[in-house]
Amino acid sequence: MKKSLYKKLLENLSTDPFTVTFWDGTVKQYNQGVPVFHIAFHRPLSTKQLTENPMLAFAEGYMDKSIEVDGDLEYIIESIFNQQGSILDQPLALRALNKFKSTGRKQSKDNVAHHYDLGNDFYKLWLDETMNYSCAYFESPDDSLYQAQKNKTHHILKKLNLQPGQKLLDIGSGWGYLLIEAAKEYGVEALGVTLSEEQYKQTKRRIETEGLQGQVEVKVMDYRELIHEGTTFDRIVSVGMLEHVGHANIPTFMEHTNRLLKDKGVALLHCITGLVEVEGNAFLNKYIFPGGQIPSVRELVDEMSQNDLRIIDMESLRLHYTITLRHWKRNFEENLETISQQFDERFIRMWRLYLNACAANFTCGISDLHQFLVTKGPNNELPMTREYLYE
Repeated sequence: MKKSLYKKLLENLSTDPFTVTFWDGTVKQYNQGVPVFHIAFHRPLSTKQLTENPMLAFAEGYMDKSIEVDGDLEYIIESIFNQQGSILDQPLALRALNKFKSTGRKQSKDNVAHHYDLGNDFYKLWLDETMNYSCAYFESPDDSLYQAQKNKTHHILKKLNLQPGQKLLDIGSGWGYLLIEAAKEYGVEALGVTLSEEQYKQTKRRIETEGLQGQVEVKVMDYRELIHEGTTFDRIVSVGMLEHVGHANIPTFMEHTNRLLKDKGVALLHCITGLVEVEGNAFLNKYIFPGGQIPSVRELVDEMSQNDLRIIDMESLRLHYTITLRHWKRNFEENLETISQQFDERFIRMWRLYLNACAANFTCGISDLHQFLVTKGPNNELPMTREYLYE
């Protein structure tokens, strides 16, 4: 294996000083100063992979222990993200959104199962008691993860301006915490739809524990099937689901939101966003979120306007997601002994890489997190200012 390819990749990897130990024992330092981190290659990586997709090659090398790193993994990835032209700074801009095919219902369910059906016991180890697997809302940096997830849920529910007796739909309802809180605190009738069997089971248990049968319901269902039931809703919420839809399916999602929402109804869409449309991340698509693509703000706003969804408020929670991910990765590491009884070391290294890379991603501003509050047509009944959120 010639080192010339590695030299080209490593020379522009980071502006921080770092050292590299190659498989033959030779050591080289890049950039002047005291090394901040160290990379060791125990064996050469695939030349074909390095040429075609160096980011994926390095990720798989780490997963397979061909590569070891010495230093703070989140910081190392952040350092690489920040270096223009590095292996992590090569997003592939989309030239035409219509080259992507819409994801069918079976494929959508399979994609969701790959990630969310790893087992509730696994997620309970590193999420908080609410089982919220999305960006939290830290009213104070000292908030616990549990408190911040409660904050996020009620921040969303306040924005929706829920009234007793209204019908609420949660598209991609996760483990059901928002549904339960909406019913208990605001007296709404709530329906959640999910494609995850594991999430469905946990939500059913929560509904029964709280004695909310008849007021809260959850279904294993693709949201696109709901229009056939002829039901409309006063409020719709979707948290962390649009990232799984894919660029080609965003028009469909907005069309269905419009058709499922009553006139003057209110919807809140909470999702990861990008500045521009890009191809899905190769590592995440292959190992973590098959079919996942981050929508851009502009394509979301365009499709909202095409479907008479009027934007009332748009809020960025990007740095809240960095803090959320740091809580998750700390919990993950603190429960390695239990996790290792369920999954092998390659899985553990894969998830460690995923959590640290995502934290670095939000710190660097490669992705953002936005909450869009919209109404179907003009609605003159919502509070005119944000002050009501903080009463």
